[in-house]
Amino acid sequence: MPKIKTNRGAAKRFRKTGTGKIRRNKAYTSHILTKKSTKRKRDLRKSTLVDKCDAKNIRCMIPYL
Repeated sequence: MPKIKTNRGAAKRFRKTGTGKIRRNKAYTSHILTKKSTKRKRDLRKSTLVDKCDAKNIRCMIPYL
């Protein structure tokens, strides 16, 4: 059986935690930062876990994650 191709865009955005969950970075951090509060910008720097319903689709895109 042939290998499955990895979606390269998804591979750059997601990584796996030690327990096997999928981690992602938060959006809204690239521009128009002047109107966002310091607290909000600081919180956006932290990564978070992908929702369980989305994790299934991401695992299909990155089969060797």
